[in-house]
Formats: sequence, C-alpha cells, structure tokens
Amino acid sequence: MDMFDDILTSYLERTCDAEPALLQRINRETYLKETRPHMLSGHYQGRFLALLSKLVAPRYVLEVGTFTGYATLCLAEGLAPGGEIHTIDHNAELEARVRGYFEQSQWHDAIHYHIGDAAAVIPELSGLFDFVFIDADKKNNHLYYELALEKSRKGGLILIDNVLWKGKVVMDAGDPQTQQFVSLNERLAADERVDKLILPIRDGLFLLRKR
Repeated sequence: MDMFDDILTSYLERTCDAEPALLQRINRETYLKETRPHMLSGHYQGRFLALLSKLVAPRYVLEVGTFTGYATLCLAEGLAPGGEIHTIDHNAELEARVRGYFEQSQWHDAIHYHIGDAAAVIPELSGLFDFVFIDADKKNNHLYYELALEKSRKGGLILIDNVLWKGKVVMDAGDPQTQQFVSLNERLAADERVDKLILPIRDGLFLLRKR
C-alpha cells in the first residue's frame, strides 16, 4: 500500500516550511551514502517533528534511533532555553559523520549522542522526559516504550514511528515484522496510562501523552 504517493508528498512539502540548509545536506548525503536511506525522517515529517517540539518547548528530550541525525536536529529546534536532547544509536560506523553534523548546528552543546544499547542507556539517564521519539529496531519498540513511559513526566509526549508499516497492518499480512506492529498497536490502544492516536504521516506515527 502506497500511503503517500509522490504527487501528494511533493504538495505537502511545498506547503510546509522549507527544509533548513543543514538538513538538506544530511538528506542528500544520506541518500548518496547509506544503503537504507528511507529510514531518514525527511522534509515533511521533519517539519512536523520540529513544529510539535516547538509547541511542547521541551527541556528534556529522548530519541531512540539517531541514524544520520536528521530527526535529532528537527527535535532540537523546539528545545526550551537550557534544554537538552539525548539521542541513542547502536551504529558506531556513523558516529563521526553524525557528530560532525551536530557540531555544525546551533544546538551542538544541547545534543548528547550515545552509542550503545538503548535498553541499557535509558535507565541510566536522569530526569523526566518531556518528549520522546522512538525510531529504532522495531522488535524492541514496546520495550523502549515502557522504559520511556516510566521516565516521562505527566503530560509528556511519546512518538513511535512506522506504526502503519507501509499499510500492512490493515492488510492481514502474516509476516513477523507486520505482526510485531499489529501487536504493538493493539497493546498501545488498550493502554489506559496514556491518551493516544495514530497520525497517518508518512509511515504512521503513534502519538501518546502520559496521563
């Protein structure tokens, strides 16, 4: 299922804010150098992340899954003065390039980049999160969600990416990855600890607010 065809995507991108120059560069270099560039949030979803962050004005942000740092910088746009973002990824091969991107941004002092297992890093972070974005290895989504929810403040937001899984979650697809998302979505829909809805943006974003 093609959730957003190229014509609609082009229109959405033309009618939102322009992609900042550094993000344009990250986008271009990701598609030139990475074997799975579609993992990048991209222009439209990136502007959504930035706008939501600006609405929340978070002081403490967690991102699980850095990839090439595109979404990290989008989330950083809304940081409150003195705020910080902790972003976690397991891919050490990208570390030097991603740190280089962060250093070129105005938020370089606010970004804390962790290389390692998110399940081990998250419990070691102090404070309560205002905003969490989960976009990492899909089989551990529920684990990351539980860890993040435990360390989120009341009213804090959690976003989980790819929850429509190219539309397969409504097509009775029987493959293991699709079933992981079907199970995740059903568990989140029944979770009374949060307010929630799925936004049909790109590959689907589950937006949850801790009660």
